[in-house]
Amino acid sequence: MSWFRKLHNQIILGLILGLLFGIVSAAMGWGTFTRNWIAPFGTIFLRSLFLIAVPLVLASIITGVASLSDTRKLSRIGGKTIGIYVATTVAALVIGLILVNVLRPGDGVPEDVKDRLTAEYSEAAEVRAESATDAMEDRGPLQFVVDMVPDNFFGSASSNRNMLQVVFVAILFGIALLMLPGESAKPLILFFDSLNALVIKIVEIIMKTAPVGVFALLADTFNQVSEGDLGGLWSLIGALGFYMIVVLLGLILHMGVTYSAILKFLTPMSLKRFFVGIAPAQLVAFSTSSSGATLPVTMEMAEKNLGVSEEVSSFVLPLGATINMDGTALYQAVAAVFIAQTLGIALGLGAQLEIILLAVLASIGTAAVPSAGIIMLVIILQSIGVPAAGIALILGVDRILDMCRTTCNVTGDATVATLVAASEGQLDAG
Repeated sequence: MSWFRKLHNQIILGLILGLLFGIVSAAMGWGTFTRNWIAPFGTIFLRSLFLIAVPLVLASIITGVASLSDTRKLSRIGGKTIGIYVATTVAALVIGLILVNVLRPGDGVPEDVKDRLTAEYSEAAEVRAESATDAMEDRGPLQFVVDMVPDNFFGSASSNRNMLQVVFVAILFGIALLMLPGESAKPLILFFDSLNALVIKIVEIIMKTAPVGVFALLADTFNQVSEGDLGGLWSLIGALGFYMIVVLLGLILHMGVTYSAILKFLTPMSLKRFFVGIAPAQLVAFSTSSSGATLPVTMEMAEKNLGVSEEVSSFVLPLGATINMDGTALYQAVAAVFIAQTLGIALGLGAQLEIILLAVLASIGTAAVPSAGIIMLVIILQSIGVPAAGIALILGVDRILDMCRTTCNVTGDATVATLVAASEGQLDAG
């Protein structure tokens, strides 16, 4: 565990230094220097993680499914995994809706702040609304199921934006290998098993650069958020501070109550071991704002630090990175009601139940890339009769919240993997 502690400490140091450097860069006007000489190292680190994500998902799921004794075991683990993911997403939504209705952060936003935010981010809001409108056109109730099946696998694999299609193909390949006679399946199973081992080794190599990558990503992020105006950044955070507190409180409650209760009462895993063991993945998730980019790290931490079997982690975690978006769903619920409160629009019980339904479905279709949740939020706003232009009120602080909700998403993936492994007798909790 010494290598893990060393890596953990180095990532934390990189995160803190990156945050401080980003703020100093904004204050000193070093934006061009940061973009040209610091940010590229973060981009390289992020691209390296995305580079390995598709081969990792493909190899790990195929080997994981093919290693199951029969399709009945696959269907049991798959049904259990999806059911738990949906249940935790609903719990996150309920927590978010309770908090935003009790604390009502939208009631306290002054008119001049509304006008300033709307004017400053109206153009960006229009672009997001147009993207969401295009996405909604000709979409039936089962369109998200249609979207799971690619017409060109290589196109899906090359984009890194529809990982669910890659997961579908990998599961299909794994099932087919299960049904093949042993002699026919053995060469392919050995190939994907070797590919999986190769990918894991590459992940270990990439993680050696994590402290530098995290530093560069945080420095660039906080430099961009402030847009060279540190006073503007803090005034914006001050204006939307209550809203941010509600979202962050919801995420903390969900991780501290929902996930902790699952681990304490349904698994033999100690809370200390879990949260210490998954910390590097949380830090990478916070830095990259992408569950997909963090997936290689999540899988390595789950297997090496939490004792989750490769069979379970190779199936549950890639699936979670594509359909489990608890933090994003909670944020969407709070943001939708906050915008409605700010605009003076009352949302009844029916509208809020519709938010829960839409957010659960949206979490399945949300791409595991930075800020994808904001597009789904526009769709939710349009469905409940709240002007989509209202997202202009929250766009300024979305990047910061995106980092936090991605951390929650990754923590949820690891929690469910631990629970499934424990229920299957494949968790080394010692």
